[in-house]
Amino acid sequence: MADDAGDFARTMGIATSGLRAQSGRMRVISENIANVDSTAQTAGGDPYRRKVPTFTSTLDRTLDARTVALGRIKPDTSSFLVKYEPTNPAADATGHVKYPNVNSVIEMADMRNAQRSYEANLNVISATRRMIQRTLDILKA
Repeated sequence: MADDAGDFARTMGIATSGLRAQSGRMRVISENIANVDSTAQTAGGDPYRRKVPTFTSTLDRTLDARTVALGRIKPDTSSFLVKYEPTNPAADATGHVKYPNVNSVIEMADMRNAQRSYEANLNVISATRRMIQRTLDILKA
């Protein structure tokens, strides 16, 4: 029975690490979406650069299990979108304005993927809680 309790704790810990990682991923994606139309603060400057979340896998010695965490947030090095807008305050000397390298369609697809992963981890936690409750109910009977 003690081993079952350890399995339950391990399952909850792994799923909780997934919740934290996906929550961080959604935060980064939200920041990208919020800056999709931003321009540079100075004429000819670079605008917001899309950020790409990464994940790391680590051994949680307490749980004796591999867990996931949000890793480094890396800049997307793809090119900025450039538009000819000579009246824009952010335009360079040739009248071109750089816009972020954020594609809202990609960001929304990534957000949906992150939400599904978050929900899957939440379902694991809910199922584990139900199993713990059923185990306690059996022990009480």
